[in-house]
Amino acid sequence: MNIKNLKPVILFLFLLLSGLSYSQDYLLPNEVNLYSFETKSGKKMILAKDKNDKYMIYRFGTKSKIEFEYPEKTKESWKKFTYSFYLRGGGKMNEGMDLNYVAFTNKNFKYVIYYSYFAVGEKVNIGVKIIDLNTKKTVDIKGDYKTLQGNLVKFRDNDLIHVDDNGELYD
Repeated sequence: MNIKNLKPVILFLFLLLSGLSYSQDYLLPNEVNLYSFETKSGKKMILAKDKNDKYMIYRFGTKSKIEFEYPEKTKESWKKFTYSFYLRGGGKMNEGMDLNYVAFTNKNFKYVIYYSYFAVGEKVNIGVKIIDLNTKKTVDIKGDYKTLQGNLVKFRDNDLIHVDDNGELYD
């Protein structure tokens, strides 16, 4: 068989195998899911990390295609993310709330992954806000709570990600 005839077959096999290397949860075998959910439109958002804390990564897309992955898989990736939270206890009587955010900036867009709990009405909001830093226009991609896995609260005690202690909130 001619090598020129094998090129399309090799390319097809490479693409097939590279697509299969991610599970339906968009995780590589060496990764752990930190926080993930499906959106109302059926796409999936995941924050994952290497099992040995070598990197943290954000992925977004459909079951068949990862549309956006950020950043590079290096130890420096942890520094690309910022965690911020606000906690007010006291339940409904004190209008208690627990607001958690992981944010990063890529090009001229700020991505804010959020989990918000409000004691009044026992309301939970999850999703990703994408803010155009030039126009200040915000797109809010809401998550489906029934598909939520993991939580952002664990970032409070994580020494690898920067915690914004100025209380910058994104809601």
